[in-house]
Amino acid sequence: MKKTDNKPTEKAVIYARYSSSGQREESIEGQIRECRAYAKRNNMIVVGEYTDHALTGRTDKRPDFQRMVKDSEKCLFDVVICWKIDRFARNRYDSATYKHRLKKNGVRVVYAKESVPDGPEGIILESVMEGYAEYYSENLAQNVKRGYYENALACKVLTSPCFGYIKGDDGRYAVDPVKGEIVKRIFSEILSGTATKDIVTWLNSSGYRTYRGGKFTMSSVEYILKNEKYVGVYEYEDIRIEDGIPALVSRSDFEEVQIIMKHRAKAPAAKQAAYLLSTKLFCGACGCNYVGEYATSQNGSRYYYYACMGKRGHKCDAPRLNKDELEKFITDELVKLLLDDNFIEEVADAVIEYQKEEEKGTRIPALEARLTDIERRLNNMATAIEEGLSTPTTRARLKELEEQRIGAERELAEELLARPNLDRDHIIFFLEKMRSGDANDPKYKERLVETFLQKAYIYPDRIVISLNYSGKSATLTKDMADTLKAPQNGAFNGVRIDTVESR
Repeated sequence: MKKTDNKPTEKAVIYARYSSSGQREESIEGQIRECRAYAKRNNMIVVGEYTDHALTGRTDKRPDFQRMVKDSEKCLFDVVICWKIDRFARNRYDSATYKHRLKKNGVRVVYAKESVPDGPEGIILESVMEGYAEYYSENLAQNVKRGYYENALACKVLTSPCFGYIKGDDGRYAVDPVKGEIVKRIFSEILSGTATKDIVTWLNSSGYRTYRGGKFTMSSVEYILKNEKYVGVYEYEDIRIEDGIPALVSRSDFEEVQIIMKHRAKAPAAKQAAYLLSTKLFCGACGCNYVGEYATSQNGSRYYYYACMGKRGHKCDAPRLNKDELEKFITDELVKLLLDDNFIEEVADAVIEYQKEEEKGTRIPALEARLTDIERRLNNMATAIEEGLSTPTTRARLKELEEQRIGAERELAEELLARPNLDRDHIIFFLEKMRSGDANDPKYKERLVETFLQKAYIYPDRIVISLNYSGKSATLTKDMADTLKAPQNGAFNGVRIDTVESR
């Protein structure tokens, strides 16, 4: 199959942000102009713009930013273009978190005016930062929970009250006079035989909305029907207090509804397999992606595998690969790497170098230089005063320089807090911590793949694994085991196949 140089046109959106009217920085219009020029140079079509005015990047509470993240779930665009890195977020934890969410939706973030490296080590750094943030949050949560625990013992509202309740003047649950009656009717309708979908239709057509302001769905109604708060149970962590909340439904009616819902529940549909290696597998022969597919046998059983997209037009004869065997093969190789101390050391060094390069795109070097210059001038002024040149002018200048130093130190501290640098020991600690994960845990395997696997090329006799790392261990070549290959001709594991569908 001939390789082509025609790169598909990507759909892009622009995100622009302006912190405050008092700052001297590019206007939103200027940011958009630069981003559109970037899109044109890189063969991208701009399909939308998201802008937040006078909002800091230190917080994620930005309306259009959140709307952009939410819209990424709709597969409307492939790329987010920002003017500079700090337009997306000035808090590295937020940056790592939201880039990960966008990536899960198939969207990447690029910058029009930054030359900060976007190398593979950056992915590892973001993964470490996510782990660091999680570790920090867990410790912070312990302190927060102490205060929550005391309030919980008093049956006070700790989060937004669920549908049917409001927060009373004493901080405890109180019945919403309108929505409380709606909850009672929902339970009554179920007891009288009304279908859940009909209750959903009635609620939405009547203009009622969930406590979050959205339309009712089957899930939101079922959540109400299974929520013990409506029989007066207050729960928080290990605290459970009967009659801690004003009841809207009797215990006998609640239990009867549970029985009805259990009988109504249909057998759960067969779960679709999660293809761990999606977007990361490529055919070494034709260059096409390997995609997840499943085959259905005559008895309804499903068998999952990866297949080269080039097979669809009979352009490639690359083998299908057993999904479970291939995923285990690659994750096992990644675990072996983590167990190698030399690999951990090399990756830590590479991430530190990446972090240094990334810092060049921030205000930190300029602020540090400014602070050094102010301190030099202060020392000169102090020396002059010690030598007898103390005048009202020199004393006023000394006071002015002291104020400038305080301001520069504050700005530098804020910038460092927004972009905390991890030292080498931190990085090694979190990489070594990943060794203790459960190799059978899907979430652990997903984190391994997202952190370390850049892509894998499938050849008839071997698999070439490329890592998110540019050192000497960046590429692994492994023999193709026969156990990885799935049966090819209308059968899977000896079972005749009726249908084959793509994921």
